[in-house]
Amino acid sequence: MWILQTKSVGGDEGLTFRVMPEGIKTLGRAVRADFIVEAPLVSRLHCRFTAHASGELEIEDLRSTNGTFVNDRRIKRASLTARDRVRVGRVELTVDRSSS
Repeated sequence: MWILQTKSVGGDEGLTFRVMPEGIKTLGRAVRADFIVEAPLVSRLHCRFTAHASGELEIEDLRSTNGTFVNDRRIKRASLTARDRVRVGRVELTVDRSSS
């Protein structure tokens, strides 16, 4: 399982999202997104995470207005590894992998 987490800010807890093996999840502001993030500069359907059977986690930008960034590099599609940083709008997620 892959875990995507935001840092806690002030007294607010951060967000935690999980992508199960062979799972596909979208992130955005729309209610139809799997992971809903109400934040400035995040598109309605901003990006998609795909956990392949091989264990790889892939991210794909869904033609967002402000782009998707992995480790401060704008991407259209990229493979993720533990400790990568994903930025959508002003939200930064840290990628981790759980053995369970």
